[in-house]
Amino acid sequence: MKSLLKNPFLSICLFSVFTFSFHWVIDNQFSVLTYYSILSIYTFHVVSALAVAGIVTLVLKNFKDYAGFAFMGTSLLKMLAAILFLLPGFLSDNKPSLINILNFFIPYFLFLIFEAVQVIKLINIKVDSKE
Repeated sequence: MKSLLKNPFLSICLFSVFTFSFHWVIDNQFSVLTYYSILSIYTFHVVSALAVAGIVTLVLKNFKDYAGFAFMGTSLLKMLAAILFLLPGFLSDNKPSLINILNFFIPYFLFLIFEAVQVIKLINIKVDSKE
């Protein structure tokens, strides 16, 4: 089981299932009307997290010293993609409420922290095997 969790792609999928389930239960419990559907929010987060992990893994295999820079660059691209994801709501007449914005950004930061931990694990594994 522990060796399965070393795979960043599987870890991201398991993390996303857990956070989605928890978020869905809370959302149904309090009956929050959402501007963005929870499914679209988590689709965005999972696809972007898998893209970040894939790019960092690819850079790590080819250019070991630049994996941290790849993570920072993909995180910047992810921030820009988040703005593009939220932009239609802000430009519409029916603007999303603070709860709807938090519905997006709380999982965003949870995924960002999880990605950072996964990248640190990947870099440390490669550094340990390099020595």
